[in-house]
Amino acid sequence: MDIVHAMQVFVRVVERGSFSRAADALDLSNAAVTRQVGLLEAHLGTRLLNRTTRRLSLTDAGAEFHGRCRTILEEIADAEAVAGQLTAQPVGLLRISAPLSFGILELGRFLPAFHAKYPKLRLDIDLSDRLVDLANDGIDVALRITGRLDDNLVARRIALIPMVVCASPGYLEQHGTPSSPGELAHHATLSFSYLWAGDEWTFTDARGAVTRVRVDPAIHASNGDLLRDLAIAGCGIVMQPEFIVAQELARGRLVPLLADYRTMDLHLHAVYLSRRHLPGKVRLFIDELVTALGAARP
Repeated sequence: MDIVHAMQVFVRVVERGSFSRAADALDLSNAAVTRQVGLLEAHLGTRLLNRTTRRLSLTDAGAEFHGRCRTILEEIADAEAVAGQLTAQPVGLLRISAPLSFGILELGRFLPAFHAKYPKLRLDIDLSDRLVDLANDGIDVALRITGRLDDNLVARRIALIPMVVCASPGYLEQHGTPSSPGELAHHATLSFSYLWAGDEWTFTDARGAVTRVRVDPAIHASNGDLLRDLAIAGCGIVMQPEFIVAQELARGRLVPLLADYRTMDLHLHAVYLSRRHLPGKVRLFIDELVTALGAARP
């Protein structure tokens, strides 16, 4: 048995809360994951997990062993990172978290060249619009699009993410086109559940005057692609990052609104746990991302 591999599998099962989700994350079969945990328990002579039909939970021994595994695996990753910094090619595992739509539309274009340039660096990418806990989820670097970050986080700003307010031609024909931000309060709106400002949309005119509008969304959703498609279908007015709606704006399936106003500023940030002892692989990834994306945006 490869004890390090078995520990990695066990830690991933605990992080994901199930054998099947761990299997998906590790690109292994459910049987392989179950076998690795079973071999580990047999090797240690104790049960690590309580298994029921509904959930997994750690035994006392499992909780203690999980903490030790995390420490050992982090030390191994740090050792790999140090070795990687001494060579032309970084090695080890880099765990990345990114918003779903951004990951598909933007990282999907960035990663092939990055992977080709650093083939010995293994990538584990979690695409989710939820705010991950970097420490508990074992994430090295999280990409977040927001206008405000928690003061406790360490982050590097990568690029401005322009926001666009838009709607379908059909919706505007039926309900009219708003000429000022205040009119949005009388329209059906579609809102992103995790927007840092909630349902308060902010606009700035050419003179610098700020208008804040409290919208009453007809639909909340936790994914920007779904909100874009609902807007195309005529369900309401949406405010989304330009990279999500740009193609549909170019095709005329969505129409930009309130062009005389600047919407709230959002930025793409790379978030990590600490400035001290920042692994070279994390710094490298962020630097490459800044070069690739930051130069393409204001």
